[in-house]
Amino acid sequence: MDWTCILAPLSGGGADPRTLAVAKALAEPFSATVSAAYTSTPASELIPWVNEAGVSTTAMAIGELEQATRVGEAHARTALARLDYRYKSFDNVTGDDWLGLRVASRLADVVVWPPRAARSRGFFSHAFQQVLIDEQRPALIADRAPPPDAPAVIAWDGGREAARAVRRATPWLRRSRQVTVLTVPYAAREPCEAGRLLNYLADCGVAADASTLHGRSPAGPLLLAEARRLGAAMLVAGAFGHPRLQRFIFGGTTQTLLEDASDLALFLSH
Repeated sequence: MDWTCILAPLSGGGADPRTLAVAKALAEPFSATVSAAYTSTPASELIPWVNEAGVSTTAMAIGELEQATRVGEAHARTALARLDYRYKSFDNVTGDDWLGLRVASRLADVVVWPPRAARSRGFFSHAFQQVLIDEQRPALIADRAPPPDAPAVIAWDGGREAARAVRRATPWLRRSRQVTVLTVPYAAREPCEAGRLLNYLADCGVAADASTLHGRSPAGPLLLAEARRLGAAMLVAGAFGHPRLQRFIFGGTTQTLLEDASDLALFLSH
């Protein structure tokens, strides 16, 4: 199955054109729809207090926030209108705790995020975590569009998250001229022999080879160094396979990829 819907969350800010350009690059080989979702939080939820003298101050602040939201929506619509692509749609989603965006993501094949959001910075930082982890929607994190035929690598640890990432990235991997499965056995929680994955990819029409990485450094830097050596434009990986408390205390491979892979497009799934 090919991709049919690429979701691009928009904030009405300067990053929107880049997000849309990446979404177009993912959608174009499949004639998929670029679904732009302008996302805002209702102003009444941003100011939950009322002063003792009445609601006038609060009402003024809410009015200004609502005006800013309208301006942001106009900017987002303009960015989409300027995107030179036939198949595109626009939606305005709101809701507490990112509910509107979460609902919009559920039928998307991929959600495109600016790197700042994935690194816990900026407007979409909490939305990124909720859509990726709670909704289990695959994420493409990039500032630049990856070429559709460029080499790609898969970080394979045998886990459920990595398996989901591979299955969801397969339509793109079919178009890559070179796909390499990278394993780091000493860092894997489960048996991660690549043979079964290579057979799966072959059945899906993906020609791939495998490379086993050895060393004393953590898995993240090893994977990034090998991806760069191979000239990869995209790295496919499972995201946040360890429990959240363990990640908070010890960090993790996913965090390393998010912080240090600015030159690669990251395709992640939880």
